[in-house]
Amino acid sequence: MTQNELHLQRLVKEAEAAQLRMQTRRHFLKESAMGLGALAMGSLLGSCGSNSAKTTSVAFDPAHPLLPKSPPFIGKAKSVIYLHMAGAPSQLELFDYKPELMKMDGQDCPQSLLQGKKFAFIRGVPKMLGPQAAFAQHGQSGAWVSENLPHFSTMVDEVSFLKAVSTDQFNHAPAQLLIHTGSARLGRPSMGSWITYGLGTDNQNLPGFVVLTSGGSFPDAGKSVWGSGFLPSVYQGVQCRSEGDPVLFIKDPKGMSRDLRKASIDAINEANQQEYKAYNDPEILSRISQYEMAYRMQIAAPEVMNINNEPAYIHEMYGTQPGKACFANNVLLARKLIEKGVRYVQLFDWGWDAHGDNPGNALNIGILNKYRSVDKPITALLLDLKQRGLLEETLVVWGGEFGRTPMMENRDGAQNPYKGRDHHTEAFTIWMAGAGIKKGFSYGETDEIGYYPVSGKVDAFDIQATILQQLGFNHEDFTYPFQGRPFRLTDVGGKVIHDILA
Repeated sequence: MTQNELHLQRLVKEAEAAQLRMQTRRHFLKESAMGLGALAMGSLLGSCGSNSAKTTSVAFDPAHPLLPKSPPFIGKAKSVIYLHMAGAPSQLELFDYKPELMKMDGQDCPQSLLQGKKFAFIRGVPKMLGPQAAFAQHGQSGAWVSENLPHFSTMVDEVSFLKAVSTDQFNHAPAQLLIHTGSARLGRPSMGSWITYGLGTDNQNLPGFVVLTSGGSFPDAGKSVWGSGFLPSVYQGVQCRSEGDPVLFIKDPKGMSRDLRKASIDAINEANQQEYKAYNDPEILSRISQYEMAYRMQIAAPEVMNINNEPAYIHEMYGTQPGKACFANNVLLARKLIEKGVRYVQLFDWGWDAHGDNPGNALNIGILNKYRSVDKPITALLLDLKQRGLLEETLVVWGGEFGRTPMMENRDGAQNPYKGRDHHTEAFTIWMAGAGIKKGFSYGETDEIGYYPVSGKVDAFDIQATILQQLGFNHEDFTYPFQGRPFRLTDVGGKVIHDILA
C-alpha cells in the first residue's frame, strides 16, 4: 500500500470517528424524531390529549421570552411584592391575640396538644407560654396588633389578615419550598417564575423577577426558592443587592469599553445562534436572551437600584440606610422596581427563628430587633404605593413559612433559657394588601390558645391560587408540559380565597 493510500485511509478513519462522536443522545433523538422518537413522544403525550384537563396556553416566544403578555382574563394585579420573613415570625406576638393563653402561662402543656404531633425540637412536656407583648385594637376595622408593630398598626385598614394558614411541613427548607414553589421537594418552579412565564414583564431592560435578601443569610431552602425549575431558565429570579453593585460583575472590567462589550456579546450570541440551528434547543435562545438582558441591565439596573437620589422624607419614612444591606433598603428598592415595570419582587429577611435557645432568637430580646427592622418599612411601602396610585395594581403579601407553638420550646426535654417557641404547622398568619384585596378584613380564626384553626383554614396552595387569580389566571388551567404531563403551581390542590377579594 502506497503512502498516499495510507494517508487517505487514515483520513477516512478520522472522519468516521468524528461522525461517531456526533452521534450523541441529542443527535440521535433529533434524527429519529420521525421514527422511534415520534412514537415515544406520542405515547408520552397521549395522557394529555383531548380527554385531559383544559389548560391555559401561554404564547411563548423563546427569542423574546419576557415580552408582556395578556392573562386569560383581566386581573386586578399587575405586579407582586412578596415579603417573606424567613424563619417564621410568631403570630402570637404580632397578630393573633390570645388572652386565654396568658392565663395558662407557665402551666404544663396538656397531653392532648402533644400526642401524635411532630415538633422540630420539643421533647417531653413543655410549659405553656403566654403572649410576650401587649395587644390593642386599631383602625376602623378594630384589628388586633401587638405593640411590636406600632407603625404598621396605623395601616391595618388596608390589609386582609389570614389567621388560619396551615402547612404540613415543620422544617424550614421544605416549608419555604412549599409556599413558594408548590412542592416541599426541589425541582419545581417558583411562583415568581410561573408569573413571569405567564405575563412577561413591562420593562425589557430589567429582569421580570427580582430577588432581594437581608438578615445576613439566605433562606434555608437556598436559591431554589427563586429557581425556575423545569421552566426556561430566563424565568428564574435574579438576585440583586442593596449594597455595592446591584448585580455582581455588572461593571465592565478595566480596558473593556461599551462597544467592545457589545461586540463580545454579539460574537457569543452568534455562536449560540449556530448551536441553536444545530440542536433546536429553546434553552439556547433563553441563553441568548439572558446575554442581551445582562448588557441592557448594565445601564438600567444601576439607575433603578440607586436609592441615594430619593428625597429625604422617603428615607425617613422607610428608615433606610443607604450604602448598607438591610431590609428597609430592599423594601424601598421593591417599590422602585415595581414602579419601573418589574413583574415580581421577592424579599427574604432572614433571622425570625424564635427558638429561645440564645438571646439573639429570644422573643423578648433579639427578636424585638426584627420587629423594629420591618415595622417602618412595611408601613412605608403600603403608604407609598397608595400615594402613588400603585397599591390598586400591586399585590403585597407578608408572612413566613409556618407559625410558632403556644408552648415554650424545651429542647432535648429541658426548658430553654430564654423565651422562645417551636415550629408550628397547624396555624399561622399571613396578610395581603392591594390589587382587589378587601381592606380592613380578617379571615379565619384559631382556638382560644392559637393552636388549631376553628374557621377559615387555608394552605399554601390556596394562597398561590388567590395570587394567580388576582393576576388574571385560573390556577387549575395555568400549566406547563413537563415529562409527559401538565404541571401547575398548585399541584393538585388550591382554592381561591374569595372571602378576602373585594
